[in-house]
Amino acid sequence: MDTTTALTAQVWPTLQAHDAPALIDFLVDVVGFRRNTVMDDDGRVAHAQLDWPPGGGIMLGSFRPDAEWSRPPGTFGGYVVAGEDGSGSGIEEVAERAARAGAIVSPLHRTDYGSRELVLTDPEGNLWSVGTYPGEPRRD
Repeated sequence: MDTTTALTAQVWPTLQAHDAPALIDFLVDVVGFRRNTVMDDDGRVAHAQLDWPPGGGIMLGSFRPDAEWSRPPGTFGGYVVAGEDGSGSGIEEVAERAARAGAIVSPLHRTDYGSRELVLTDPEGNLWSVGTYPGEPRRD
C-alpha cells in the first residue's frame, strides 16, 4: 500500500456483527458511511472498511468468538461528527434517514454546549451519536 495516499485519520474504531452485511447496508444507507472495502470469506465478512465522508471511518467484520481480536456484537458506541448539509452526512439528512428506519433513540436536539445531536441504534444494538460538535481544537 502506498501510505502517501492513505487517509489522514489514524484512529479506526472496529466492531463485529452477527449479520455484517446487514450492518454495512444500514451504516451506508441510513447513517451515510461509504463502502470502501468489503472482503468476503465464504459468506462472512472477513474485513470491511467504511469511510465517513468528512474523514476517518470504521472497520468491521463478522463475529468470530474464537478469534484473537473478538468483540461481542452490539457493545459498540461511537460519536460521529456530521458533515455539511447536502453532503449525505449532514445532521438533518442523517436524522431523516434514521427516523425512516425507526432507529432513533434520542431525536435531534440542541445540547447545552451548542451542538445539534441525535442518538440512533443499528440492527446489532450498537449506539451511534451523530452531532455537529467537532471536538476541541488540538493542542499540538
